[in-house]
Amino acid sequence: MRKFNVTGLCVPRKHYMVDIGYKTDQMQQLVDNGHYFTINRARQYGKTTALAWLRKKLQDEYIVISTSFEGIGNESFESPTAFCQTFMELIQDALTFTDVPDVYKENWADSDIITFAGLSKHITKMCTGKKVVLMIDEVDKISNNEIFLHFLGMLRTKFLAREDAQHDTFHSVILAGVYDIKNIKLKMINEGSYTASSEEQKLYNSPWNIAVNFKVDMSFNPDEIATMLAEYESDHRTGMDISALSEEIHIYTNGYPFLVSRICQCIDEELTQDWTSGGIQNAVQILLDEKNTLFDDIYKNLENNKDLYNVIYGVLIIGENYSFKFGNPVLELAHTFGIIEKNNGVVVISNRIFETIIYEYFLSKEHTSENKRMIKGVLASDIVSSGKFNMQLCLEKFAEHYHEMFCEKDIEFLERQGRLLFLSYLRPLINGHGFYHIESETRDQRRMDIVLDYNKEQFIIELKIWHGEKHKEEAYSQLLGYMSSKNANIGYLLTFDFRKGQNKQLGSKWIELGGKCIFDIVV
Repeated sequence: MRKFNVTGLCVPRKHYMVDIGYKTDQMQQLVDNGHYFTINRARQYGKTTALAWLRKKLQDEYIVISTSFEGIGNESFESPTAFCQTFMELIQDALTFTDVPDVYKENWADSDIITFAGLSKHITKMCTGKKVVLMIDEVDKISNNEIFLHFLGMLRTKFLAREDAQHDTFHSVILAGVYDIKNIKLKMINEGSYTASSEEQKLYNSPWNIAVNFKVDMSFNPDEIATMLAEYESDHRTGMDISALSEEIHIYTNGYPFLVSRICQCIDEELTQDWTSGGIQNAVQILLDEKNTLFDDIYKNLENNKDLYNVIYGVLIIGENYSFKFGNPVLELAHTFGIIEKNNGVVVISNRIFETIIYEYFLSKEHTSENKRMIKGVLASDIVSSGKFNMQLCLEKFAEHYHEMFCEKDIEFLERQGRLLFLSYLRPLINGHGFYHIESETRDQRRMDIVLDYNKEQFIIELKIWHGEKHKEEAYSQLLGYMSSKNANIGYLLTFDFRKGQNKQLGSKWIELGGKCIFDIVV
């Protein structure tokens, strides 16, 4: 019986998998055209599985050498001699699992090759009259960048000579990793070790600029997610609505492969095959509450890079709109890690699950900071009765404690931290029974829409900073529009009024507009 898999290579006979045939067809076309390219995507994005599928598609026409730098010791990259010998051993190991003649495998080994010039000649000899494709996975695991950059430079030189009909070499080279090999110094910047030698600085001038841009979308769209659910449904006959569930899984994950598979795995193994919208929400809750290597990587990268931390904090908490520009090393790093993407030209967090766990990370940091300023004293039992969440009372309690704790001298703090303050107040009230997400398309320095799911009820709350009566009317209109898109008849508007003096109109009221009700509260 097949299972959903979120660790290591996915194997069709053992695992339920998305049909990635279209993606590997696009990759094969790049290979057929003799291109060199890199597959750089975030961790657990299906790179290794895609390479395995591609290898099988190519093996009838090409000699495919598929290897990995995973687990290779640093000593293998300490000198050209060590690298050359390790590289040829890796090739021999990879060819063990192919149909090439034994003599060809054996000829790859040559203990006399101790320089890149010697390796270059050896590659020419082994590729003459043959169509050889080289795949290297986890290529950014290396620590000695200068040795590796020399290797890339050698491949580049041979590629250019091949184009001029002067040499034979690999027909295609595919490098896969998190970091883009075209800009490997980005890895060093993130690790705080950008102290390149003068030789490395020379080599950074695009030793891999022969590679074509890799434009294959490695994320899963709803139709692709549906192929995996269809395989499962064929085995289990649950009666699920494949199309609707595929769309909903995509809404939470934006097609991030690990997140897609993990949600399905939770439903199958931990939620007694509850293939409903409620089952997906419960699976998301399990995912948000667990510890896994993907989330750990995100936290680690935020902890280790202050500039990255500040950018993501600005996007999520303050509502900054950053233009999405490659060339900015901080934004490139965030994109490399899969944290952000481009939406209408600006930076957004790449999916709802990442957005939520990063919010939780910021909230946790706030809770444990020495200068924490939180609203306390409200319990879930004050807000929840018979399993129903009282959002009106929740907001009224927030306003009550807000006015007790803060005054005009706190305005600078509140303008930056007001949203985080509200979320830190809300989080323990819903813990274990609900979760929230922020609508990225409505978040800026003036407004933010929060959608809270609690025990199959959904609440829409707009947070707004006071910018005059005209903007207040716009807030009503915006909230009504968003409520309509969610088929909701009740919404909540929380406005932070940071004006000084007596002109504030604090308090709360219910209003009816367009046949819908809005609870309007100003603090």
